[in-house]
Amino acid sequence: MPKSKKSQELPERSLFLFKSLVEHFINDGQPVGSRTLVRDLDLDLSAATIRNVMADLEDMGFLRSPHTSAGRIPTARGYRLFVDSLLRVNDLGSEEIHRIAEEMDSVDSIQNLLERTSSMLSDITHLASVVMLPRLEQSTLNQVEFMSLSDNRILVILVMSDNEIQNKIIHTARTFSASELEQAANYLNKMFSDKDLPEIRKEMLAELESMKDNVNQLMQAAIEMAQQAIDSGSKDDYVLAGETNLMGVSGWGDIDRLKRLFDTFNRKRDILHLLEQSINAKGVQIFIGEESGYEVLDDCSVVTSPYESEGQILGVLGVIGPTRMDYERVIPIVDLTAKMLGSALNSM
Repeated sequence: MPKSKKSQELPERSLFLFKSLVEHFINDGQPVGSRTLVRDLDLDLSAATIRNVMADLEDMGFLRSPHTSAGRIPTARGYRLFVDSLLRVNDLGSEEIHRIAEEMDSVDSIQNLLERTSSMLSDITHLASVVMLPRLEQSTLNQVEFMSLSDNRILVILVMSDNEIQNKIIHTARTFSASELEQAANYLNKMFSDKDLPEIRKEMLAELESMKDNVNQLMQAAIEMAQQAIDSGSKDDYVLAGETNLMGVSGWGDIDRLKRLFDTFNRKRDILHLLEQSINAKGVQIFIGEESGYEVLDDCSVVTSPYESEGQILGVLGVIGPTRMDYERVIPIVDLTAKMLGSALNSM
């Protein structure tokens, strides 16, 4: 990993002590003092010399002193220095590689594959995990079908160009006969087949506007039903797992903070924005603390990687956890999981 400009400005001794402090804090979560480093490192340095180095690193914004503790912990800027310049990414053990591959084997549907991937990723890392659903926006619509159910419910079947079938149940204001539903489907297929979803959404809005004075209420209802089905699909944007792992993070005893974080998971918008930023990234992306741009994630790091199938990027997966995460282990797990998910999708 190439060294950053900031790391090149620091003396080698300062970098060594800083790296040792960060690794120590990641391991046990306690502020690290000079005496701890003297005890753990076989160096011919006094505690006073180490304190001076730590004070310099604090002045530069890489360390901070929490509360009145004599020890120090890394800042988000410090973690960035550590990740960019000092991190040694570990190779995964054969047991972990086998487990990731096994979880993705013999899966009968894309949805099941994504759910198992997210669950496995959270179990292995002991963090929260997110797997973005494949972006149907990249697919075109082949066919729409309607099927009447009980209680004014209709099953809408969307057949996409990649052979993905989306089934959505919607509620309508009135009951439609089988012939009406067939007419509605024929109309939609004629209007919107072979178009992608963003284009369809745009044209549906324009078509409804032009139909304001149109007496053909069935055609209006057809568009509204299709809109409802497509929009309901957009709400299931990612599969989340393991968020309760964050409740056991050392130093995260603030219930209000956890509640805000869980609310963010439920709203999805902010997390999706971060995932979208990684959609065209080359490999692993890491957002540390305030780098995410969202205050609720100021104490979190987000490690993501895009996954692809047949050369086309479909989505992003990743983990969310404290800034004090084991980056050396988490980064290769996220990277390999993304690659294996892509391979599994290729074989389906």
